[in-house]
Amino acid sequence: MNRTDIRQALLITNPKARQCAGAQLDEGIAKLERAGIEIERLVSKSPEESRRAVLDRKERLDLVIVGGGDGTISSMAGTMHESGLVLAILPLGTANDLARSLGLTGELDEAFDVIVSGVRQSIDLGMVNDHYFFNVAHLGLGVQVTEELSDEVKKHWGVFSYLKAFFSALLRIKQFKVTITADDVPHRQRSIQIAVGNGRYYGGGNVIDEKKRIDDGKLSLYSLRPQGVWELLTLAPLLRDGRQRYNARVFNLQAESITLTTGRKVMAIHADGEPVTSTPAHFKVLPDALEILAPKPISLVE
Repeated sequence: MNRTDIRQALLITNPKARQCAGAQLDEGIAKLERAGIEIERLVSKSPEESRRAVLDRKERLDLVIVGGGDGTISSMAGTMHESGLVLAILPLGTANDLARSLGLTGELDEAFDVIVSGVRQSIDLGMVNDHYFFNVAHLGLGVQVTEELSDEVKKHWGVFSYLKAFFSALLRIKQFKVTITADDVPHRQRSIQIAVGNGRYYGGGNVIDEKKRIDDGKLSLYSLRPQGVWELLTLAPLLRDGRQRYNARVFNLQAESITLTTGRKVMAIHADGEPVTSTPAHFKVLPDALEILAPKPISLVE
C-alpha cells in the first residue's frame, strides 16, 4: 500500500488520550488531511462503542487509527482482525510497548509520518482463551505488578511507574503449581511468574525474548522458578533485555500452542495490562492476523 491508497480513515481516541495529546493531535490530523486522507474522529467511551464504529463503517474505510495506551489499542485487536482493515496506532500511553515492537519511538510526529507513508506490514496476534492480545499475557507476579500500577502511580511516577509497581508486587509474591503444555509436550513445575509473549516488548520496555518478533509465528514463554527477592533483583537485568534463557532459575520455550493449568487454584490472567481471563488457559498464535502501518521491517527492530 502507498499513501494514495489511503483515502478514508477513522481515528479513535479515548477521552484521556485526547486530553494528553492536545495540540499535537490536531497538528497531526491536519498533516493527514493535507496528504489527502479524510479523517472521521471518534472519542470513544468504551471498546464496544469503538467496535460498533469500525464494523458499521468497514465497507468505506481504508484505515483505522487508534490513539491510546497499550490497553486501549489491545481492546481493538479482535475487532481489527474481524474487520480485515489496516491498523495504525498513535502511542499515547505510559508504556507504548506495541509501538516499540513496531519500531516506533513513541513520538506523535513520527507516528503521523508513518501513516502518511502508508507502508504496511503483517503481524501476528496472540489469543488466550477467547481474548486477543498484541504484546504479552501474564499470571502470577506480572498480574500483581499490573494491579499495583494504578492511575495514581502512573501520574506520580511516569516512566518509572512500572519499576515502582514491580517493587511493590515483590512484597506479596506467591508460588504456584502449574502444568505447561507446549505443542502437546507437558512440563510440570512450580512458578512465581509466567509470561507468554506474541510481541517483543512488555511492561514499559522489557523484552520477552531477545530473538522475539511480532511476526515470527510463535509464542515465547518464560516461567520464573520460586526464588527470593535478592535473586529476583539480580535476575532483573536479564529479564529486562530478554536474556533470561541464560539463567537456570528461568524456564523458557517457544511454541505455537500453549496450555496452562493450575489445578484447583484459579489464577487471573492479564494481557497487555488488562484482566482478560483465568486458568485453565489455552494460548495460540494467529500468524499474519492483521496488517499494520510501521516505519521499517520488523526484522530490523531491536
